[in-house]
Amino acid sequence: MKVNIYYGGRGVLDDPTLYVIQKMETVLEELRVEVRRYNIYEDKNMISTLPQTLKDVDGIILATTVEWLGIGGYMNQFLDACWLYGNRQQIASIYMQPVVMSTTYGEREGILTLENAWEILGGLPCSGLCGYVDDLVSFEMNQEYAHIIEKKAENLYRTISQKSKGLPTSNQAVTRTVQRTKQPDLTPQESEQLSQYVSNDSYVKKQREDIEELSRMFRGMMGEDTEAKNSEYQMDFPSHFAPKKGFKARYLFMISGKKKPLFLGIDGDEIDCHYGQEDNIDVHIKVSGETMEKLVLGKMTFQRAFSVGEMSAKGDFHTMRMLDELFTFAK
Repeated sequence: MKVNIYYGGRGVLDDPTLYVIQKMETVLEELRVEVRRYNIYEDKNMISTLPQTLKDVDGIILATTVEWLGIGGYMNQFLDACWLYGNRQQIASIYMQPVVMSTTYGEREGILTLENAWEILGGLPCSGLCGYVDDLVSFEMNQEYAHIIEKKAENLYRTISQKSKGLPTSNQAVTRTVQRTKQPDLTPQESEQLSQYVSNDSYVKKQREDIEELSRMFRGMMGEDTEAKNSEYQMDFPSHFAPKKGFKARYLFMISGKKKPLFLGIDGDEIDCHYGQEDNIDVHIKVSGETMEKLVLGKMTFQRAFSVGEMSAKGDFHTMRMLDELFTFAK
């Protein structure tokens, strides 16, 4: 029989959880159980690979200390790694006994958190141990407490040996629902390899650099695309300009989708076409981007667009009608 102990505390000398798991470890070894302890705080840079240590184990002990609120970050990270990279088929046959000691408040909530998490992962929970410790020395000297701890270790041994089963719980129904959510479609071997990549700082750093470079390239492409859109139609009008001697006019096109209006200034054979607000406008024109596209491609005249209501104009209508003579889009 193999049992792993995962300690999620900070490893301080006065941590009562350390005393409890040392006591349980001794009892299990006397029962000829192969026991291995993992201090998560020592492997904090490799937490994502810890689910690999669940291979071929019959049971585990999740032990942590509530020092001010909840089960602590190290244990949470380990459970997250089990969800992301753990082999669900292996977890389904592993018994878990939670051990939560508190120096403040919340040991019962902590043990419930571990039980719920393990059941949602698909594992098998075992009756746990929790307690509040005000004075560590008094706690260690109390023989009744030591007897309770030993009995809990023996209970884990019996539960695993007898393959004890429990009644169905709502957490099992939640597990079926949660596991229907989209998960990476990876084999256990691929999940294991991914966890190794995640724990490799140099690999993660290189991936981040690659992502940043791709982001810069994408922003650059978006910038070029935006620049092209901002200069749209500026070359269409000058390239199709048919000047009328002595004619002067100032047009302002409000095109849907454009942040700035398109200004068109005519002075004899000179033309000024740019985006921006201008004063002393003779004709204000409001048009959609789709209709503007038809106009510059010669698929529709300005007069027809105005007549059918696809373009609205305000100002001198004789000047507006001159657009079809000034620009040879339809010819």
